[in-house]
Amino acid sequence: MKISNKQYDEMVKKASPNSPIVLDCIKAFLIGGAICCFGQLLFYIFRKSGMSLDESRSLVSISLIVITAILTGIGVFDKIAKHAGAGTIVPITGFANSVVSPALEFKSEGFIMGTGASIFKVAGPVILYGTTAASLYGLIYFIFN
Repeated sequence: MKISNKQYDEMVKKASPNSPIVLDCIKAFLIGGAICCFGQLLFYIFRKSGMSLDESRSLVSISLIVITAILTGIGVFDKIAKHAGAGTIVPITGFANSVVSPALEFKSEGFIMGTGASIFKVAGPVILYGTTAASLYGLIYFIFN
């Protein structure tokens, strides 16, 4: 039995629930904003404790990475991401999650060939192309200034 494109489209529509786009955008905005506000709160706490501007900025990044890694490891970050969608892809938390998730997924294959070989499966291209883009931008900036 051959299925036409129209029949296939109808089957997909039946199997796929409609996505509440407006609600999804609101959730992404609110949860992403909450992550950013939490980072800002950490920054104020570090500054009030007497740390320099650079130290505070570094500690906020480190804290968000560690918290995200822990939440990913215990399965909480995925539950948050299920509701927040793109709101959890605030660069630093999304990056931390994209490093920890493959490491957890492939740990059963061993420390070297599982975790070690797979840890940057998602984050690797981001690092590669981000570094390449930054280098090109720096070169262009250097040439024209």
